[in-house]
Amino acid sequence: MKILALGLALVTTFLLAPTQAATALPAAPVIVMEEFMVPSVDAGIDLYVRNKHPANVTAFAPQRILLYVHGATYPAETAFDLPLNGMSWMDYMAARGYDVYLVDLRGYGRSTRPPEMGRPAEENAPLTRTATAVKDVGAAVDFILKRRAVAKIDLLGWSWGTSVMGWYTAQNNDKVNKLVLYAPQWIRAASGTPSLTDTGAALGAYRSVSMASARERWLTGVPENKKAELIPAGWFDAWASATLATDPVGSKAEKPVLRAPNGVVQDGREFWAAGKALYDPGQIRVPTFLAHAEWDQDLPSDMLHAYFAKLTNVPYKRYVEIGEGTHTIIMEKNRMQLFEAVQQFLDEDFKPDR
Repeated sequence: MKILALGLALVTTFLLAPTQAATALPAAPVIVMEEFMVPSVDAGIDLYVRNKHPANVTAFAPQRILLYVHGATYPAETAFDLPLNGMSWMDYMAARGYDVYLVDLRGYGRSTRPPEMGRPAEENAPLTRTATAVKDVGAAVDFILKRRAVAKIDLLGWSWGTSVMGWYTAQNNDKVNKLVLYAPQWIRAASGTPSLTDTGAALGAYRSVSMASARERWLTGVPENKKAELIPAGWFDAWASATLATDPVGSKAEKPVLRAPNGVVQDGREFWAAGKALYDPGQIRVPTFLAHAEWDQDLPSDMLHAYFAKLTNVPYKRYVEIGEGTHTIIMEKNRMQLFEAVQQFLDEDFKPDR
């Protein structure tokens, strides 16, 4: 394990609900950020892991430790730990006493990019299939379990990350306390909705994504009269700049792009779009929460409902559908509805009546 930076203090402030008096605001919590390069199960591949937690706290109950993984295209840090209006989702959770982690899968963000990503995309097959991503999550989970001397933690996945976390949990229920799936991925054939990440062209090792195409994808399905107010001023530009900066090669191209592995797209063609599941959600046996937004055209509501029905062996399950939001509600005006709903689920100690 290589430690990149240890004990970098970061002061984070947040506001309570506006209905509470200003005098009720607590002192601003001090949040510590730590960064690690964690070996994967494959030689030569290291995974970037970031941690935030309250300062001077090093012991956490399993119920207070969470690992986040990103989706098909963008790295974890610019989704889960991008300070918008002075606060990221990671900050929000750490300020509430959580030990919060994110991981970039191989080929994404600050994790090792396989050597094929240094060659023209068409020279190699799609990289980072879902089964490989599950192995990467396993390495990150085991690192956290050992670091904090616990037996299990909470998991949270977004988009493709829901398949990664869902499949991992189905294989490792004993290492998972609770599971949160934000914008769950499931069989696409039933809805007939095409994938917004798959153009139908021949697939190479990776694809190159411009920020203009990212914005177009983001706003797909949003009513025209709602587009202008959906993303607060400056938020998209902040995200786009931070996201491009995570690709040291693509960001320096004449027309800057973000390179993203194509394994997820290949799996989409062979499985989800072909009516076949990669794994069985019925094998998940931990409390599970699904979150979704009404204008999500990447993974529409019918996937949420179909997935929810497949969770046949969990102790309990719940879902929330948030109005006026897209696949990327995490960075939109209604993001606090998502944060608060997930936080309630993680904080509660619910036990069904017997």
